[in-house]
Amino acid sequence: MEEFFRLREKGTDVRTELMAGLTTFMVMAYIIFVNPSILSAAGVPQGPALVATCVVAGLMTILMGLWTNYPYALAPGMGINSALVALVLTHAEVGLTWQEAMGVIFLEGLLITVLVLTGLREAIMDAIPMSLKHAISVGIGLFILFIGLSNAGFVRSGVFVLPDGSLAGPLTALGRYNSLPILVSAFGLVFTLFLMARRVKGSLLWGILGTTAFAMILHYATGKPTSVVPTAAELPKQILLPPSFATFGAGLNFGVFAKLGAVAAALTIFSFMLSDFFDTMGTVIGIGAQAGWVDEKGRMPRLREVLVVDSLAALVGGLAGASSATTYIESAAGVEEGGRSGLTSIVVGVLFLLCIFLAPLAGVVPQEATAAALIIVGYLMSQQIRQIPFHTVDEGVPALFTMLMMPFSWSITNGIAWGFVSYVLLKLFTGKARQVSGLLWAVAAAFLLYLALPALEAVL
Repeated sequence: MEEFFRLREKGTDVRTELMAGLTTFMVMAYIIFVNPSILSAAGVPQGPALVATCVVAGLMTILMGLWTNYPYALAPGMGINSALVALVLTHAEVGLTWQEAMGVIFLEGLLITVLVLTGLREAIMDAIPMSLKHAISVGIGLFILFIGLSNAGFVRSGVFVLPDGSLAGPLTALGRYNSLPILVSAFGLVFTLFLMARRVKGSLLWGILGTTAFAMILHYATGKPTSVVPTAAELPKQILLPPSFATFGAGLNFGVFAKLGAVAAALTIFSFMLSDFFDTMGTVIGIGAQAGWVDEKGRMPRLREVLVVDSLAALVGGLAGASSATTYIESAAGVEEGGRSGLTSIVVGVLFLLCIFLAPLAGVVPQEATAAALIIVGYLMSQQIRQIPFHTVDEGVPALFTMLMMPFSWSITNGIAWGFVSYVLLKLFTGKARQVSGLLWAVAAAFLLYLALPALEAVL
């Protein structure tokens, strides 16, 4: 392992990599249950979907570790799976099936793979100006922090429905600090911060384990639930059935063209592709900058290998019926624990594969136990904000849009879209259009189309 993963060269060791892998797995293990639950709304059977989720996440994460020697972990993406369900439900009148929606995922994954092999995806990443690369890192940090605050229950939606059916209230509000889950979250944050302040190695992992133990003790002492999500024992029985690969290639077809028409189908595939394309781009840049892999010109070694694996993961996710798999921002938790090599990814991948048979164990850790780790990782990633030149409007405003639109719109891609479009426009307005490469203009135009897709679909 020392020779294959070059651990000493990377300033790490086997113990650190194992702990980093376990930390990453624990903060993203929720996907094992959440992904099948979301996909079930589109008609995907939950038991087989759980198996497909574990298989895709496990195999593609192991491939990432072996081929790239980076500690990135992959699993079905949360934004993509929800978009897939929305695609099926909004086109129910034409009989669009979940298998046909998986065909869309397969095709967008195939398209991204072609773009990587031709070098276009890597060229776009290299063309991103440093101010936006720093902003992407900070935006992902704020996004992770916001997810942590939400999972902990420290903040919640403030929107409510008026008697006339209209919505009112703020988008977010202070959580309700009167429950056991909040107590668990508060304990987890204080305990993890204490460990970090005392410079305890593996503080994020020990914080998760200690908070899980506290939640279990509290549950047995009070007889009340200590998490806002159901435990593994309370999950539907069909999720915990013996392994089945019933979704793998099950009826995968490309009937979306016949059901929606060629133009609408092409726009749908394009929107999924852009989301997948730039979600990964933001994650790789953000975590790479956090770990120190991105040089002063914004380039990262072996970037193409990372992008190839991620692109294949989207394709395989569609084929398996698990939705598009992508590189997870939660990988930052393992990087923060010292993970620097592909050994971290292999640990994560093996744990996902074990969960095919031991799924209930993954549900023991409540989201409140991992919330503190996400909050702290978000804080650490946000420190790159000092690298952004806010004193210039043509660099500062696009960076601000990039950072804020990620958590506010719950999408990395949306933040990048706002950043790219505003960047080229402000360069044009300030007479600096020549500083923008032709590739960046083309990407900004594609993002304008992406943002206008809802209006285009309505017209079509």
